[in-house]
Amino acid sequence: MAQSTLIPSPPQIAGSSYILMDSKSGRIIMEENSHERLPPASLAKMMTAYIVEKELADGRISKTDMVPISVRAWKTEGSRTFVREGTSVSVDDLIHGVIIQSGNDASVALAEYIAGSEGAFVDIMNQQAQLLGMKDTHFENATGLPHDNHYSTAYDLAILARAIINDYPENYPIYSKKTFTYNNIQQPNRNGLLWRDDRVDGLKTGHTNEAGYCLVASAKRDNTRFIAVVMGTKSSKAREQEVQKMLNYGFRYYQSERLFRAGQGLMDARVWAGQSDQVAVGLTRDVYVTIPQGSRNELESVVDLDSVIKAPIKIGDELGRVKVMLKGDVLVDQPVLALNEVPEGGFFKRIWDAIKLFVIQLFQ
Repeated sequence: MAQSTLIPSPPQIAGSSYILMDSKSGRIIMEENSHERLPPASLAKMMTAYIVEKELADGRISKTDMVPISVRAWKTEGSRTFVREGTSVSVDDLIHGVIIQSGNDASVALAEYIAGSEGAFVDIMNQQAQLLGMKDTHFENATGLPHDNHYSTAYDLAILARAIINDYPENYPIYSKKTFTYNNIQQPNRNGLLWRDDRVDGLKTGHTNEAGYCLVASAKRDNTRFIAVVMGTKSSKAREQEVQKMLNYGFRYYQSERLFRAGQGLMDARVWAGQSDQVAVGLTRDVYVTIPQGSRNELESVVDLDSVIKAPIKIGDELGRVKVMLKGDVLVDQPVLALNEVPEGGFFKRIWDAIKLFVIQLFQ
C-alpha cells in the first residue's frame, strides 16, 4: 500500500488560530481559524523588517547608514534594543534589534528613517500588505503595540513569512541568530525553538495581554521548508510546543518537490510560418508541489499545446498548459510559455507552410 494513503488527521493545536504552509508551493497542510482577525503583537515587526529588507535590496538605504535616534523612538515602551536618544545607530544594528530583540525603539527609529515618521511608514506597511495579498491585515504602528484597529491573521502572517524567506534570502540568516548585543546588553532571541530544533531557523515571536503568546516559525529539512503560525496560546512554552507539533507532522508526512525549473524547456513545439520551425516551451518560474512522503514516482504530467502555433512568437507567449496529477488530483495547472522568439518567416516560407498546414488539416 502506498504511504500516501496512511496520513493521519493533523494533531489538535491549542491556540486561537494556526496554519502550517509549505514555503515553496504555498500549499496549506493544516489550519484552523486561519483567516480570523486577531491582534498580531510583535509579529507586526515582520512587516517592518520586510520593508527594511526591500529598501536595502532596492538600494535606497544601506546597512552602514547611521540612523538618528529621536526622543520618540527612545521613549517607545515595551521590549527594547536600548538605543539612546541623540545618538546614531547603523541600519544593520537596528534590523538585528528588531528581529532578534523585538526592539520597539529600533522599529520606530527605522520607520522614521525610511518614511520620515512612523505614521507615514505605517501607510507603507499597509500598502505592502495589500501587494502581498494580506487581505485581512491592517497595521497601526511599526511595533505591534496594542491598538483597536491593528490586526492580522495566521494565514496573512504565513504569507508574509513566505515573502521574507523567498524574496530576500540574503537577510534571512538574521532570523536564526540566538542572541544580539547592543549597548553592552545581550538579549536572547525569544524564539525558543532555535535552541530545541536544529531545523528551525526563524522567524518571530509576539506577546501582549490581548494577543496572548504568538509564534511564526520556519524550519527546513533537506529540500522541504514549512512555515508554522500559532496565535493566542497561553504561554511562551505553549506556543513552542504547538508549533513543534505542526512542524513534526509536516515533516513526517509531507515533502516539497521542485517539478520544473525556471527557463527549463519541457519540449519543442512545431511552429508554422516562422523563420524557425521549432520553439522551446517551458515555464518562467520554478514550480513546486507538496506531496505525501514517498509519492514522487506517482506523479503524472501532461503538456497540452495549442493545435496550431504560428509565428511571430515572443518570449513569454502562452502556447498551451501543463498539468501535474497525483492519483487523479490536479496539483499543477498553468500555462507553458515560449522560451525563445520566432520571427515571422519570409513570403515564400509563409505561403509554403500555409499550403502544408491546409493539407494536414484537410486529412485530419
